[in-house]
Amino acid sequence: MVERSAVNRNVAGSSPAQGANSFEPSQTSVDPARITLHTLLGTYPNTAALKNGAVNSPLVDFDFANVKVANTAFKPLVREQKFDLGKLAIVTYLQAKAYGKPYVLLPAVVLGRGQHHTIAYNSERGHLAPGDLHGRRVGVRAYTQTTGAWLRGILAEDYAVDFHRVRWVTFEEPHLAEYRDPEIVERAPAGAEMLSMLLAGEIDAAIFANEFPDPRLKTLIPDAESAERKWAERHGGVPINHMVVVRESIVRQRPDVVKEVYRLLLESRNAAPAGIDPGAIRFGVEPNRQSLELIIRYAAEQGLIPRRFTVDELFGDAARILGP
Repeated sequence: MVERSAVNRNVAGSSPAQGANSFEPSQTSVDPARITLHTLLGTYPNTAALKNGAVNSPLVDFDFANVKVANTAFKPLVREQKFDLGKLAIVTYLQAKAYGKPYVLLPAVVLGRGQHHTIAYNSERGHLAPGDLHGRRVGVRAYTQTTGAWLRGILAEDYAVDFHRVRWVTFEEPHLAEYRDPEIVERAPAGAEMLSMLLAGEIDAAIFANEFPDPRLKTLIPDAESAERKWAERHGGVPINHMVVVRESIVRQRPDVVKEVYRLLLESRNAAPAGIDPGAIRFGVEPNRQSLELIIRYAAEQGLIPRRFTVDELFGDAARILGP
């Protein structure tokens, strides 16, 4: 019996809470093989052609979630299995894999970037360097955040920072309800903001996104842009942030859909304006293997996952379906 998708459950008039892990061909299409996938996908230059319909398919329709910032829906994806297809932070996926969530990784990067530039200190309170972090307090949105995991690994390997000797101050719970933070983590007071705490000296450094929210903040890692370039040269590309995951039952029941989704994502990337870094938006198992092996190791060393997966475990049958 073919299972039912989140989108098509609503078409049929059944409750979204029923059969949350399944899908079936769309009941509104003429072709019984055509399906609609409830999809979580941010709008980037490499996904724009897919989201605006310039890249389309005779087999697959997409019901894109109306979410302004896709990251905010990672929690319902892994806790409620709300989406058939979606982008997901790689560390969140590793934890989802560890806790048996029914998703398979596709070898398609949606977002990748250098990480060195994302950790800041308040220059008004004196200079701070990576070697000064021992015994200090560092703010991060969540201990499980992918950017934080990359930075802890980079700081340990390239700047001799023992992340166990740093106090990590968090502001959100993990995406996975099953995970418990280690003892080196503490939760900021309710209502506290990371920037305010950094400016007040309540934390010594903080991990932000691409842009710092205050001109007084300076990058902790010296010459971060150059360090990111050199790191990417040594490690086969920039760190992976978000990749695409698909519901396990789709991989099992509809390999044709898996191949088509991958084709569409790749075509959308190739339709993007010039300037996309091919070392960031990588497709295929082998182009991503080195980066994935590294983040798997970092995640295991930091207690984010109970064991080191192999890269091939993450893709499962999707790798066989997609071929070399």
